[in-house]
Amino acid sequence: MTRPSPTRRGILALLSLLVTAAALALGPSATSGAEAPPGWWEPVARPVPDSQINVTGEPFRGTDPRGRVRGFVDAHNHIMSNEAFGGRLICGKAFSEHGVADALKDCPEHYPDGSLALFDFITEGGDGKHDPNGWPTFADWPAHDSLTHQQNYYAWIERAWRGGQRVLVNHLVTNGVICSLYFFKDRGCDEMTSLRLQARKTYEMQAYVDRMYGGPGKGWFRIVTDSAQAREVVRQGRLAVVLGVETSEPFGCKHVGDAARCDREDIDRGLDELYGLGVRSMFLCHKFDNALCGVRFDSGALGTAVNVGQFLSTGTFWKTERCTGPQHDNPIGGAPAPGAEAKLPPGVAVPAYAQDARCNVRGLTDLGEYAVRGMMRRGMMLEIDHMSVKAAGRALDVLESESYPGVLSSHSWMDADWTERVYRLGGFIAQYMHGAEEFTAEARRTDALRTRYGIGYGYGTDMNGVGGWPAPRGADVPDPVRYPFRTADGGSVVDRQTTGQRTWDLNEDGAAHYGLVPDWVEDIRVTGGGDVVDDLLLGAESYLRTWGASERHGLGANLAAGATATASSTQWWDPLTGHAPGRAVDGDTRTRWASEWSDDQWLRIDLGAVRAVGRVTLDWEEAYARAYRVEVSADGSAWRTAWSTTAGDGGLDTARFAPEQARYVRVHGLERGTRWGYSLREVGVYGGS
Repeated sequence: MTRPSPTRRGILALLSLLVTAAALALGPSATSGAEAPPGWWEPVARPVPDSQINVTGEPFRGTDPRGRVRGFVDAHNHIMSNEAFGGRLICGKAFSEHGVADALKDCPEHYPDGSLALFDFITEGGDGKHDPNGWPTFADWPAHDSLTHQQNYYAWIERAWRGGQRVLVNHLVTNGVICSLYFFKDRGCDEMTSLRLQARKTYEMQAYVDRMYGGPGKGWFRIVTDSAQAREVVRQGRLAVVLGVETSEPFGCKHVGDAARCDREDIDRGLDELYGLGVRSMFLCHKFDNALCGVRFDSGALGTAVNVGQFLSTGTFWKTERCTGPQHDNPIGGAPAPGAEAKLPPGVAVPAYAQDARCNVRGLTDLGEYAVRGMMRRGMMLEIDHMSVKAAGRALDVLESESYPGVLSSHSWMDADWTERVYRLGGFIAQYMHGAEEFTAEARRTDALRTRYGIGYGYGTDMNGVGGWPAPRGADVPDPVRYPFRTADGGSVVDRQTTGQRTWDLNEDGAAHYGLVPDWVEDIRVTGGGDVVDDLLLGAESYLRTWGASERHGLGANLAAGATATASSTQWWDPLTGHAPGRAVDGDTRTRWASEWSDDQWLRIDLGAVRAVGRVTLDWEEAYARAYRVEVSADGSAWRTAWSTTAGDGGLDTARFAPEQARYVRVHGLERGTRWGYSLREVGVYGGS
């Protein structure tokens, strides 16, 4: 090839400048010309100026020899939370058609010195003062301890993808009470309106990236709506983006006192709408108790502030009780939060809580259970972080009754004692983005369980989620991250990340923004967690297995639905509704069969014909059986025991046994668990599994 002359080089340089200027004027779009195209992972026209990526080499793609996709999964992030809480709580945007200077700028009220950055000092203390200038200097933000500034700029997410991440769950998030109380806002506080906007903005970001790569479908940021689509995206080496929801009053399901402000029709309508937007996982409660479930408390001053919000939303503070098992909710704590407490009406104060009462009295409500079952019918995954242990335990009972695998714990807000129940179902767990050493220690604590169930691991960065992120360990530690370094798969080289005039170093800055996720993974490796990184590389495969199994799961036909039921006795109580045997097979958990107040009582169900029976679910009312048998019969006369227990504790029980041919199923109570009789809301009979 002939080397160009100096004159020719000058002409080429001029042409290059003209092409760049044209690209900048037109925004991200494909450039034309005869020049060789970049690698598939490089855009044909990036906005100028913009953030650097500082990763070289082709991203890995394809599957491993066993046909598994590879890569990390961030199971909990909030790309668009700057659009939430009234639009002025998280400052800066994930992208802007007007460029990086417009995207990465502070909220107007933070100028000139952060004096009015009220949420900063409400949550972090101090005076909230900071240099508000983002681009190009970034003197004070983003930072690992700055809770109100954008951390998810698109180019920083691109760097995480280039560093090995292959699945990102973008939780649409907001809180109507926080929005209404915060002084600065530029929009309304309706939660569903905010979720719709954030979903639309995520699709707009996909289109924004696509234009850099030459058109629709060509970019690395791919929103996916089923697991097969996600697998193909990951196989291509791109980033599969899943939409989730984390909000306090989904579908308007708040409660005031104990009165729900939504009904089943609202839940069905809301689930259908969210599914149509592409949402495939969600929380049913977050921060405040609502009409669906009670929450797992926050602690310290933040807990006090959230409890104030709980009162302002529902008219009641959190209520606690002694826990009935080893699981417990977070301690509420008594740390003051003067800014929040000032919002309470005169004469109202946050109550004190007994140290030995660590559980929320509120569990999963009937409406909440209806929502869980509605999610199962749609193949959606349930997030149980933020649920009280009482609510989470019941939710797991419901999922286990159907062998439904779609359960997630995405950011360390679940009681650790639930871990094996989640894995046994086929669910997935990710740990919050703790510091490298803490992350490694927690990962190893559950390593044996992951090995037993053949499951990889994930992380939940929770960026833009007002949580705080790993602080710097220092450049003088014996095992710092040394730049440049190779990605975990060995295919790319990562150097320090630069945006504008600022260069971040994980050793000195901590996990300041999303672009430092690869650096944080390297920190895990160099501090001795190479085996943990190996588990993280299996994370995308395991997450997609859970999702795929949820989609494929067919809820078994309930053979007992509407069947003829008889009983040894029936308690007469309410002449209008009654507690007749048929109430236990009418498909309505608001009705029930109840026996007389004595032992040795039974409920018999006639399936109408001999069927294969292998699973029976029993939803006990407060009057439950401590000892009972599930019996089957082909003719109603000769009975055999298929399953039994002497340790019943109420709630929702699932009896599984080798399938038997039977026309009749009998639940035979031998010993009561209370002074009352036996009472069943619903009995389900299934073929097996």
